[in-house]
Amino acid sequence: MSDLAYISASDALAAFRAKRLSPVELTDAIIARAERTEPDVNAFTYRYFEDARAAARNAEARYMGHGAAPRLLEGLCVAVKDAGHIAGQPTSAGSLLSDTTPQPATSPINERVLATGAIVHARSATPEFSCAAVTWSKRWGVTRNPWNLDMTPGGSSGGAGAALAVGSTTLSTGSDIGGSIRIPASCCGVVGYKPPRGRNPVDAPFNLDPYCHTGPLARTVADALLFQNCLSGPHPADPCTLPKRQIKPSGQSVRDLKIAVSRDLGFFSVDPEVAAALYLAASQFRDMGAQVSDVELPWTGDVLSAALTHLRLIFGTSIAPENDADWPYMTPYAERFAREGLAVQPRDYVAALSVVGEAGRSLGAIMGNFDLLLCPTTAIPAVKADFDPGSESLQISGRSVDPMLGRVMTAPFNMLGTHPVLSLPMALARNGVPMGLQIVGRPFDEDTVFRAGLAFERARGAWFTGQGPKVKELELSGIELKSRVLPVAG
Repeated sequence: MSDLAYISASDALAAFRAKRLSPVELTDAIIARAERTEPDVNAFTYRYFEDARAAARNAEARYMGHGAAPRLLEGLCVAVKDAGHIAGQPTSAGSLLSDTTPQPATSPINERVLATGAIVHARSATPEFSCAAVTWSKRWGVTRNPWNLDMTPGGSSGGAGAALAVGSTTLSTGSDIGGSIRIPASCCGVVGYKPPRGRNPVDAPFNLDPYCHTGPLARTVADALLFQNCLSGPHPADPCTLPKRQIKPSGQSVRDLKIAVSRDLGFFSVDPEVAAALYLAASQFRDMGAQVSDVELPWTGDVLSAALTHLRLIFGTSIAPENDADWPYMTPYAERFAREGLAVQPRDYVAALSVVGEAGRSLGAIMGNFDLLLCPTTAIPAVKADFDPGSESLQISGRSVDPMLGRVMTAPFNMLGTHPVLSLPMALARNGVPMGLQIVGRPFDEDTVFRAGLAFERARGAWFTGQGPKVKELELSGIELKSRVLPVAG
């Protein structure tokens, strides 16, 4: 391969075991790639390149038969989100208000990463306190999309997605409380997975928040599957974790699957280019033999309002400074989010719970007849890299939408968190930014989600090769969008 930085995790591990590639070679290639691209992309906060090289030498020794046997991800570079902790390292959470003294303990999800023998060579950038779908902060500046530097890589795991797309890591971790794994996956043309609630451990107190998940990002579905199976299972620090379960997709065909398609989840304003990409993705599944049908979800904007009420009260309040003198140090989007959280009343929260319950009932009625639901990950390909949802407005197809979550179609599946959701690239927009497809499964049915994801990726072809991104621009000519519901069933 002409550029080792883009080798998949699965291929790299096979090459390590066959002694055709050394972890030292791969780590050097990834670090060299990061050093070339970081001035433009700004995907990383803290960097540990020399420590990574030392860890790679130790991994090489294991593969050569010296010392202990190689572990599951031995020698692979993993960019860890600068939100969770690693003992002895600072965590900035993208904020000037964070205490950046070295942490005394490691977050459960990062314990899992380190236990596999993976190498943490860098921490990936986030928006302030991970509270936005863009990635920029007063502490670290603007993180940009490698496909189009004017655009955002998404958020809040934006540095994680950007690093994968530019080739400066092999795997990344993310967290997802409103779409923060899937949004960057969509914007950056990579794969992101939100597991069912409780599948992966989460730091307290957000392990008690049913919206909050941790999970993997990768360049291929197979790599996301590999990584997810390393992250899942019970952890003594998180009593909400579920028993260990390995995802094992059954077969490669989707011919027996019934797949529902929703362009707008009932209420989102969706850019025609994204809708056309969804139509082509749905057609791909139909061509593979699946039974594909449009569905009408009865959801309204109340669903998004309920999600925002929850996120503001639980998440927004948690980042509000206790000292009034600290407010000016916050970004406008974080300040607005925190102040909105402080204004939420208990009755508002109870009303939001009722909306979530009804949304779950209606989705359950649909999923009783289908194995999977397809929908876009984001309603527009991307916004500008420095877009500020705290002070700017946003329109989609001439309609004003909420600047925080109105362009992302992810939060409903945090509300209904037992549904596993995979986001993978479906097309490239005219502005050069990828567009993502969400594959939503029945509660806890992860095998079917990954079976469909693997099949779709195999039929469409890989986006990344040894030379970097390799994808054809979506051909949209001739696709008519005269009706609100796309004619997928045929």
